Parts: sequence; C-alpha cells; structure tokens
Amino acid sequence: MTHQRSLLALLLTVSFAFTAQAENWPGWRGPRGDGSSNSTTPPLKWNGETGEGILWKTEIPGIGHASPIIWEDRAFVVTCNLDEQVRQLIALNSNTGEVVWKRDVIKAKLEKKHALNSFASGTPATDGELIYVTFFEAGDKEIVAPNVGSERKIFPGKMVVAAYDFDGNQQWLVKPGEFISAHGYSSCPVLYKDLVIVNGDHDGDSYILALNRKTGKTVWKTKRSYGIRSYCTPLIREIDGRMQMVFSGSKHIISLNPDNGDVHWVVEGPTEQFVASMVYDGELFYMCAGYPTYHVMGIDPRGKGDVTESHVRWHSKEVRCYVPSPVVIGDYLIVADDRGTANCYSTKDGTRLWLDRLGNHFSASLLHANGLAFLIADNGTTKIVKPGSELEVIAENSLNEYVYASPALANNRLYIRGEKHLYCIGK
Repeated sequence: MTHQRSLLALLLTVSFAFTAQAENWPGWRGPRGDGSSNSTTPPLKWNGETGEGILWKTEIPGIGHASPIIWEDRAFVVTCNLDEQVRQLIALNSNTGEVVWKRDVIKAKLEKKHALNSFASGTPATDGELIYVTFFEAGDKEIVAPNVGSERKIFPGKMVVAAYDFDGNQQWLVKPGEFISAHGYSSCPVLYKDLVIVNGDHDGDSYILALNRKTGKTVWKTKRSYGIRSYCTPLIREIDGRMQMVFSGSKHIISLNPDNGDVHWVVEGPTEQFVASMVYDGELFYMCAGYPTYHVMGIDPRGKGDVTESHVRWHSKEVRCYVPSPVVIGDYLIVADDRGTANCYSTKDGTRLWLDRLGNHFSASLLHANGLAFLIADNGTTKIVKPGSELEVIAENSLNEYVYASPALANNRLYIRGEKHLYCIGK
C-alpha cells in the first residue's frame, strides 16, 4: 500500500508539472500578450535542412505574416490566396500538422501595402470556443494616399472582423470601421472578458473598438486623437486595482480602461508611427518605436491625465527599433533592431548593456521562455540568448526558410511560420 501511495504521489507530481507547462498560445504574443511562455523545457536545437528537432512541417498555401495560434490539439493560421484574392482561416492538428479544415473569410481586391507587410498579417485570437480573425476589405474608389512621402493611389476600405467555431462554422462577420493606409493592414484581436478589442489606427478617422464576443456588436468605440497609421496590439494589465490597456501609436502612448475605452493617462509623442507592442514587468511598461525617429522608454503606469513630463522614468534614442516587439526578462529588456542588431537594456535606469549583430534583419517579435530570449531573423536563423550584462548566445538554429511571422510556444513545442510552411519543433 505504501508503494502504491508513493507511485500515485509521483504520478500526480509529474501530471501537475506537465499541466503547469501545458499552456496554450491563444493570440498575439501568447497567453499574456508579451511573448512569454511558462515552459521550462523549450526546444533549444533544431535544423530545418536535416529535419533535426522538427516534429512536423506543413505547407501553408498563399502568403501571410500572421503568427500561428495554438489551443490544445488545434493550430490556426490565416493566409491570403493571391490568385483568388481570398483571405482564409486554416485549422491544423497541432500534434501532426494535418490540415483539418480551411475557410474563406472574405474575397476582396489586394490592397496597396508596404513591401514587408502581407495581406494576412493580423494574428487571430481564440478563447477555446471561437476563433476571431480580422482582415481589410478594399473598396472600389481610388484616392491619393494621405501621409506618404511620394504621391501614390490606394483603395480605402473597411476593417472586417469575423468569428468561427472549432468546426469551421462562421458565427458572425462585421465591418465596424473604415481603414485607410498606404502600408496596408495588420491588427490583432485582443480578448478581454466578453469583448474582442481591435485597434483601428490608420490615416483617417482612427479608433479603437470593442465588440461583443458572441455577436460582433460594437460595445464601445474610442476615437484616437491623431489620424496616423500605427500597428500596435494593446497590452492589458491590472495595476493597483485599475485595469489598464496600454499601447503606443498615432503620435502618443496611452492607457485606456478596457471595459469602456475611457482614458487613464497619455504620454505625448515621442514619434509619429509605431508597430511594436509594449511589455510590462510589474513596475514599468516598456515601449520601443518607431518612425521617423527611434526610441525606447520605461513608463510608470500609475499616473493620470497627461504624464508626458512626470512618468517617463527613462528614455533612450540609441537604437533604431521599429517592427519587432521586445521581451523583458528579470532586470533586462531585449530589443531587436529591424536591421539585425540586438540590444540589452537595464530595466532599472535604461542603461544599454550591450549591442551586437544577431541576424540579417528582424521582422518577427521576440519570445522568451525559461529565462532565455529567442530572436528569429528574416533568413530563418534563430539565436537563443541568455540576458545579462554581457551577450551570451547559447544556441543558433537554422530553419532554412525565410520567416516574417512571430513564433508561438505551446506545450513545450515551438511553432514557427515560415514563408511557405508551418513548423512544429519539439517532442
């Protein structure tokens, strides 16, 4: 009997340890929206050419830079079939890579966009019941693009948000706002309580809005102060009893109440356009941006109103970071420069501890697990870095395929969307 109890205790311990790490990756930058995973055994070694460490790879038709999302035995990706001009949602078996179903969401002309953008860049989100996707539907009327250096024509249109169940049945589809941008569209839904929150920063009457998860009906819609395109996904945290939804974009950094869209505080500037999502370590929010000037900031979120002069704890202009979102690990903030360099900042005072070239160019946002930062360059090479006062690269892995989408890490498996395939790395 004693032996049986000991065995049962051991099995329960192992089961608990596995369950603690059996974490889904339900949306942009994972379960906490900051690129963090609770895995203590993330994959550290793989090779796309030899197949070492690759559990499976599946060809994904069309083109898209959206990240995969994972919920238990399902993986979801969005893509655009260029020939048919159709934006699609694809469900795969996350254990085998088998395509389970594929659904056409909208058919619309291909919008004008930046060369590094795609026609399916918005990462979906799921709550385990529905999958929420968002695309851009271009209209027929052509206009001169606002806010660009050289004159060009574009087709303004509408934001499209839709919900599907796990069997691929569409539950609703809405077009809650207009959208105008010469750089194209990329917005990632954020789930909060019974809401789907979508950022509509663009070169027109910008807004951020919340839809009812079950119906798609608009619950609140907050007008943005400036009509300038940006592509940032909000980060929601409870701080001192106050729910804050913090994001940069459109000439400022702002905190809103995610329940109703009301403003808590704002930092004006420091530049015009933003792409990277922010991160939070329990003390400060960290922002990196942007265009036409480049900045890294540590911001105290405990203010109210205009806190531009009072709550920016440190501010660096040393790094040209724009697209990749950073990670914060302990006392270190790891920031990737689009051009292929990486930087490590002290979160305490903003001192840059090191700078080094770790890739040819970075489009993918960073990921971190077990105290390590994963940086995937556009050429598919991943450098795994241990943060500290000096650079320490502990592994380098080649996928042998270009990568523009940010990775996902679920149930100790790393999912990377290449230019042509979705890869599952791990056991």
